[in-house]
Amino acid sequence: MICNIDQTAKGEKATCYSLKNKKGMEVVVSDFGATLVKVLVPDRDNILRDVVLGYDTVEGYEQGGVHFGATVGRVANRIGGAGFELNGKEYRLTKNDNQNTLHGGIDYYNKRMWKTEQEDDTKVVFSLLSPDGDQGFPGNLKIQVSYELTEEQELKIHYDAVSDQDTIINLTNHSYFNLSGHDSGSVLDQEVMICAEAFTEADAESIPTGKIVPVDGTPMDFRKKKPIGRDVEEEYEALIFGKGYDHNWVLDGTGMRMVAAMASKQTGISMEVYTDLPGMQFYTGNFLEAEKGKDGAVYGKRSGACFETQYFPDAIHKENFEGPVLKNGERYETTTVYKFV
Repeated sequence: MICNIDQTAKGEKATCYSLKNKKGMEVVVSDFGATLVKVLVPDRDNILRDVVLGYDTVEGYEQGGVHFGATVGRVANRIGGAGFELNGKEYRLTKNDNQNTLHGGIDYYNKRMWKTEQEDDTKVVFSLLSPDGDQGFPGNLKIQVSYELTEEQELKIHYDAVSDQDTIINLTNHSYFNLSGHDSGSVLDQEVMICAEAFTEADAESIPTGKIVPVDGTPMDFRKKKPIGRDVEEEYEALIFGKGYDHNWVLDGTGMRMVAAMASKQTGISMEVYTDLPGMQFYTGNFLEAEKGKDGAVYGKRSGACFETQYFPDAIHKENFEGPVLKNGERYETTTVYKFV
């Protein structure tokens, strides 16, 4: 259902779509950036709480630099040295994170109009053609991203892509969750669990070294749920480098499985994260600063937490990381689910 139409700086019509289920949950997405705009969930008192950070207008998403609700690609996270070799050919990318590439470079997918392929009361499908050479990557890449809301309180995000050349791809969603409500301030008292016995060590520029480090005995251990703020200020190298949690966890298991959970005692809202991917960037909004958001809210440091399911960062340069290479004609398919319980 169309819930709003806005206009971009280029004069394009940006449309929002509302998905609803019978339990009162509502999700709002936009064809500008294939963006997740709102997630409204009933709390313990049956009051709807919007649990993702965002903006009121398309102008906010155009100008904002923190990727609220964003579909991120062609390659999410970081590529060291802003380049890579594939099939014997070197490809140069945009340096937008020191000497590295972050989230595909500055020509972000979430700053583009996507085409609406399908929409009804429970599902929307967006598509984008990323041409050969786009952001520096090879191959004409045809992408579809679908958002589906189920009666089981699941928000399913499905990614589907094919390329006419070998390329690399790593799509994710960059929503910031605050289960006490997007406008409630810090998430440090909210509890998180991550099903991971290890994380990928990174240097001071957040580029993985290739070393996989056990979480046991470190502040990175979320195998049992704990408040985000319990260990976030520990004098631990990874936390010092990241200015808090901003790291890739090596998720337990394979195939579609639950990999993380978050809960707010204040509202009684809990969320489970499911994916079929090997890694997840858990990021605690360490660089948010006086960001003007929805409904007059101002988001400060650690006002939200991201659960970015992914292939490991800089995997193209690490032989021991599962590769993000998509072969010509093969299909890239992955699903992430945020389930509210």
